[in-house]
Amino acid sequence: MPTEADTCRKYVVPLLQAAGWDAEPCSIAEQRSITDGRIIPVGQRFVRKPPKRADYLLFYRRDFCLAVVEAKAAYKSVHDGMQQAKLYAEMLGLMFAYATNGPEIVEFDSFTGQTRILTSYPSPQELWRRYQAGRGITEPKTAEGLLTPSETASGRQARYYQQIAINRTVEAVLQGQRKRLLLTMATGTGKTLVAFQICWKLWNARWNLAGAHRRPRILYLADRNILIDQPKDGIFAAFGDARNKIESGKVVHSREMYFGIYQAMAEDERREGLFRQFPQDFFDLIIVDECHRGSSRDDSSWRVILKHFEPAVQLGMTATPLRDDNRDTYLYFGNPLYEYSLGQGIDDGFLAPYRVHRVVTEWDAAGWRPSKDELDRYGRPIPDDEYQTRDFERVVALRARTETIARHLTQFLKKTDRFAKTIVFCVDQEHASEMRAALGNLNSDLVKQHPDYVCRVTSDEGDIGRGHLGRFQDVDTLTPTILTTSQLLTTGVDAPTCKNIVIARVVGSMSEFKQIIGRGTRVRDDYGKLWFNIIDYTGSATRLFADPEFDGEPAMLTEEELQEGWTDDDAIHESSEDDGDGDDVLIDYPPGIVEPPPEERRKYYYDGGQVAIAAHLVYELDADGRQLRVVRYTDYAADKVRSLCPSTPELRARWSDPAKRSELIRLLEERGISFEELAAAAGQPEADPFDLLCHLAYNAPLRTRRERAQRLKQSRPDFFASYAPEARQVLEELLEKYAEHGDAQFVLPDVLRIPPLSRHGTVGEIIGAFGGAEELRYAVSQLQCLLYVA
Repeated sequence: MPTEADTCRKYVVPLLQAAGWDAEPCSIAEQRSITDGRIIPVGQRFVRKPPKRADYLLFYRRDFCLAVVEAKAAYKSVHDGMQQAKLYAEMLGLMFAYATNGPEIVEFDSFTGQTRILTSYPSPQELWRRYQAGRGITEPKTAEGLLTPSETASGRQARYYQQIAINRTVEAVLQGQRKRLLLTMATGTGKTLVAFQICWKLWNARWNLAGAHRRPRILYLADRNILIDQPKDGIFAAFGDARNKIESGKVVHSREMYFGIYQAMAEDERREGLFRQFPQDFFDLIIVDECHRGSSRDDSSWRVILKHFEPAVQLGMTATPLRDDNRDTYLYFGNPLYEYSLGQGIDDGFLAPYRVHRVVTEWDAAGWRPSKDELDRYGRPIPDDEYQTRDFERVVALRARTETIARHLTQFLKKTDRFAKTIVFCVDQEHASEMRAALGNLNSDLVKQHPDYVCRVTSDEGDIGRGHLGRFQDVDTLTPTILTTSQLLTTGVDAPTCKNIVIARVVGSMSEFKQIIGRGTRVRDDYGKLWFNIIDYTGSATRLFADPEFDGEPAMLTEEELQEGWTDDDAIHESSEDDGDGDDVLIDYPPGIVEPPPEERRKYYYDGGQVAIAAHLVYELDADGRQLRVVRYTDYAADKVRSLCPSTPELRARWSDPAKRSELIRLLEERGISFEELAAAAGQPEADPFDLLCHLAYNAPLRTRRERAQRLKQSRPDFFASYAPEARQVLEELLEKYAEHGDAQFVLPDVLRIPPLSRHGTVGEIIGAFGGAEELRYAVSQLQCLLYVA
């Protein structure tokens, strides 16, 4: 019977070649993986789901794809592959999708919404003309600019979603669609690479607003030095001497790629803003990184900078989708040209999934009330009230609670990995200091060897804090392992190997929450960083994950809201006093360390009492990306087993066949089920995996491996008697190893090299005792099948 591979070899490739798709500069990409495959934690291990893979991608230029082709076997209908082709086309932002069974070709054109049958593929030139017509591209210069090659010397190839963001932005800029643009991409998805390639393509295309024969002048604007220093000295180094950082009151007009922070450019009562030394039309493009951080608010003192450079195209980049707390950003920049969410990144396998540990102390569960006439550390009477989680460390500091959290976290690290990079988010700098001291005392054995095992990193530490942060971010350093902080989260802290995010303060904002968990979402396969833990002591993660707005459908502003945002832009209102979040305070904090300005906080300090952990619940995402309810792991596993095998006989039939058993185990692992973890959760470490699954899923009697082995010996002595003494002894020893350690002992030929089987001679000699390799494999396969007959 002809296969899909036959269709590709005999029909697809020759027809694509005949249409001219393999002639430079066009190209055909065959069996191109689009995603990495979702990461599924299985106990302390992981598996990856298969990546999404397109049969063929048709490139008009090296980094400009026009169409996708899905092939099916010749005996199938030509329409069978169209659904998948359209799915991939939508995912990749392509307007043309093709499906074929070899002799027949069907095309779907997203511009017209029509499907038609073809006898050959359109040529690259024809498809490019249709694309231009559909997009309304009429100017040759616009088309040339869109096809300007990306930079490749850095070796960093754009992922599919990054390429969509790059192409859509460049196209919007070249066509002058609107002056304010927005890209919304989750933390860890590579916004900096996107920004660089946008600048590179426009710079090399010599695009500028005046239409002059010169390169554009671009400003990369942010609110933290680390947000501009890292890209300037990293990937943007390809711009060479065209780069310039606006700092120290110096203005240079002869460069093309500028970097600056608001604080260095802004004005206040003591100085005129440095930005005013640039003409209003000096910059052609301004990229505003982390644009949700206040620059687009009407009452922001930084807004005047964007207002001054109003003639420029302004591109905002943010990780936070539209929410009530960042509506100003979307009113200013408009709806996103492209949005790539945290959920999409996890589903594609580009971002790490997470486990949420909800940990509740007794005081958080029931509240804390001082005794009558209770005095605090400084002899002040503590007001009689019922204090809740939101009050802890803000109104009243409870040392016993801080120490209990530190003790629980230490025990968690001892059970998992004591050198797993961990960030603890505390209420304020004082709380971060108390937490650091408690964690240091509880881990004194490691602190003796590594004095920087636990560090506090806040604005108070200055250069010392920056040093701790730099070493924490370094993937090759062991310490610092634990950082305590209060606001080390909003921007610029790229810690690829961070495995634990600890929340010891109430987080009220969805935007802030996403920034916090973004510290852990980066994947580093080479360092074993494939998922991370969120350890939540305040209920913030549990509450915000349960919010329907968390990673739901992307919200969009209505046309009316956008119109209001545009017209309201003319009035810049300066706030008379800071709103408390520190965004408007013109202080250049140390790179990556974000703290609100010092302020007096009235707080009571209670050093007495004892408190214990009342509950520790674990939430996970299942293999489909849905949040698990807090159910027992054994109940979850039982439900998944029943969905794969509705009855005991069906499970037995699949388990008895080694090949089908391997496939079933793979499917269970993809659903996050580990037999070791399941046996531990059920309290049955000696149970055979098959019996454990039957017991949990169908309430069948539970047998141990030893009982199953004895039953086989007693019920089928004829099986063992059919072999010569040497071979029979090998089979009996295999059965004994299974009874002790499980069915992993049936793996050939590895098990033959381990005592006591290795005492029978070399692998070749043992094979000889059975009369050949096939005979040995058959005997072991029969042994496994007979184990599960009943």
